[in-house]
Amino acid sequence: MSRKIEKAAVLGAGIMGMGIAAHLANCGIKTYLLDIVPKPTDEEKKKGLHEKRAFRNRFANSALKAALKNRKPIPAFYHDSFAHDIVCGNLEDDMEVLADCDWIVEVVVENLEIKRSLFEKVEKHAKKTAVISSNTSGLPIKDMVKGRSKDFRQRFLVTHFFNPVRFMRLLELVAGTETDPEIMDFMTEFGTNVLGKGMVLGNDTPNFVGNRIGVYGMMRCIKEMIEKDYTVEEVDAIVGQPLGRPKSAAFRTLDMVGLDTVVHIVDNCVENLTEDEEHDIFKAPDFIRTMMEKKQFGDKTKGGFYKKSKDAEGKKQILALDWKTGEYRPKEKVRFDSTGIARNTDDPLKRMSEFVKAEDRAGQFAWAVQADSMIYSGNRVGEIAADIMQIDNAMKWGYNWEAGPFEAWDAMGFAETCERMKADGKSLPPIAEAILAAGGEGFYQSKDGKRSFFDWKSKSYQPVPEDPKAIWLPVIKEQKGEIAGNTSATLIDLGDGVLGCEFHSKMNSVDDDIIAMLNQGLDLLEKDEQKIGMVIGNHGDNFCVGANVMLLLMNAKAGNWKEVEGAIKGFQDVCMRLKYSPKPVVAAPFGMTLGGGMEITMGADRVCAHADLFMGQVEIGMGLIPGGGGTKELLVRALEGLPDEARATGLNPCIQSVFQAIAMAKVTMSAHESLAAKFLRASDRIVTNKEHVLGTAKLMVQAMHLEGYTPPRQRRLHLPGETVYATLRMVIDSMCKQHQITEHEQHIAEKLAWVLCGGKTTPNFGVTEQYVLDIEREAFLSLLGTEKTQERISYFLMKGKPLRN
Repeated sequence: MSRKIEKAAVLGAGIMGMGIAAHLANCGIKTYLLDIVPKPTDEEKKKGLHEKRAFRNRFANSALKAALKNRKPIPAFYHDSFAHDIVCGNLEDDMEVLADCDWIVEVVVENLEIKRSLFEKVEKHAKKTAVISSNTSGLPIKDMVKGRSKDFRQRFLVTHFFNPVRFMRLLELVAGTETDPEIMDFMTEFGTNVLGKGMVLGNDTPNFVGNRIGVYGMMRCIKEMIEKDYTVEEVDAIVGQPLGRPKSAAFRTLDMVGLDTVVHIVDNCVENLTEDEEHDIFKAPDFIRTMMEKKQFGDKTKGGFYKKSKDAEGKKQILALDWKTGEYRPKEKVRFDSTGIARNTDDPLKRMSEFVKAEDRAGQFAWAVQADSMIYSGNRVGEIAADIMQIDNAMKWGYNWEAGPFEAWDAMGFAETCERMKADGKSLPPIAEAILAAGGEGFYQSKDGKRSFFDWKSKSYQPVPEDPKAIWLPVIKEQKGEIAGNTSATLIDLGDGVLGCEFHSKMNSVDDDIIAMLNQGLDLLEKDEQKIGMVIGNHGDNFCVGANVMLLLMNAKAGNWKEVEGAIKGFQDVCMRLKYSPKPVVAAPFGMTLGGGMEITMGADRVCAHADLFMGQVEIGMGLIPGGGGTKELLVRALEGLPDEARATGLNPCIQSVFQAIAMAKVTMSAHESLAAKFLRASDRIVTNKEHVLGTAKLMVQAMHLEGYTPPRQRRLHLPGETVYATLRMVIDSMCKQHQITEHEQHIAEKLAWVLCGGKTTPNFGVTEQYVLDIEREAFLSLLGTEKTQERISYFLMKGKPLRN
């Protein structure tokens, strides 16, 4: 398309406005952030401060400053330097900048008159080709654009982001009756390819798609809790992970989002959904109104359904609300037989399907709310969105459900679930009746690797649209089968001569099976002239959380040191094979890429990373140093580009940076931070859309092949040796004596320093990478053999956090 967005304006610098502006800057778009001018105090007027730009831009400036300072739960920016692409201003002095903007998005308070007044000003200043949108969570488009010109109305739509903007994938687009279809097509493509969002096209109905279904589900849970006398903790134990929902479940999610926000949404439903068959369920019960009066909104007011506190002994504790009395009490542990079974089922669809069939109180609750939520969703097809895919995707991308309501229905057995609903006296939604009448097998069906969905409008199955930039490994395996596989990894033919190595161990942790499959893939590349390269990736929640240290610990405690060293040596060797393979290897990391996952990534020739990449060598928390080549490879990367004499002069700052990265277990909060830390290289690619990572990685392999790929040359490393190591030991010893680190941490730090300094070498003698790997492995094994490290590993595996001993 000829249309481009190079500059944008965000009107409103609240939490959502700042988040949108930050993400636009993340994506390389210069953005103006404008907010209202503060009301000056008498003292500020007296001093003339109210006329200064700093005062008049205060709200936007403060929002930007807060966004840079607050890095929890996730930084708004991929890298702090990206904040330079935001220009702060105000809605009185700076409206003329709109004439230079390709997209103007309104994010002010949910007040119709305020929005209308602002849009009147926008129309006066915006250029005639600009896309104009609102981030409203439910106000009707026809009301917002009342009084605006036809040209304005044709360029207007709703762009509804979810918070936090950077991290939440869902972006709902809603057209008005006069919105130009070209604008919708362009914004869909822009949102997908530039912003990296999952695009859902909704209809102009109250609360659109995600919030309409999501809030119904929450209110249905509250209704069941009241009628059947469940506690807040019991509900959250049921409707979280056992049902394929986030761990925050219902009430913890409400605390995170803010009860005031949710009540605003349900009140909007009550007011505007007068014909909805479930209208009354949106009416907030009395105890919710009482919480609103007490401002028990959740995290933002330090208390909602849950509250942090301290007991009589000063120990931290979590309190839970007793909804019947309105008082807080210590949070109770909840145990149901069915939730215990669910915890042991890894497949989320299988887990949910089995859970709703359980006959205990948890299973009964789960079935009641799940069945009604699926029926309610079915009744909304055609009303809130054109098809079932929009609803399913909205719930997966906006509420982090493992499966949307229609995917869940199919997973539970479409026909079987319909029969159970009817046996319970429930009425099936018209779309379900139509599928049964057509003899369909469910809402979706798959044939020869091609997925289709039941289209309500045509009453027939239609192909699920395919993203040409995406690769779906299950589809490829269904179409072509597997080249080879074991319990932890699979080799796949990605087409065009490119191999794929998919991890699927628990949490994608590295074990012997993954190493074996990587080696098998590399063997195939060397033997088969038709194979041009390999991509390493998967569709898990995270690329790889590290090595399987449980197996290492068990062998170490059993004294099987030959097996332990063999495993570590095998891991080092495969990473070196990846690096120096005669054909290109591209890793496609995303999410948590820690420890061994980072070592595999650094072993690849190039990387195609998702922007939300959390990367680091975190072995220090378990009393170890990186042992699969991570210590060596970080050292190699830190010294790249330096002449030999600079590398070996004294305590090189590059060596210090590697020491700090490993010793402090530094984890980057984005791929861009990883690049700045030299965890990634300038030749690596970063994409914002997670679904495009594998497809782009494949294209990178093909490009490297066409360019005439040659593997990198091995270079010798000139390391400072024992003299600088002695200096580092003095610093580490001083830290221990000042009680900054424990004696065991001193021991770990000295082992790390020994490896980074090159052991028994001198600056004039260049050592090979294999030499550094050998002393890295020796240090790793010696640390693993200590009682303190084994204690740390056991604690970490049990508690999920490091132990200081």
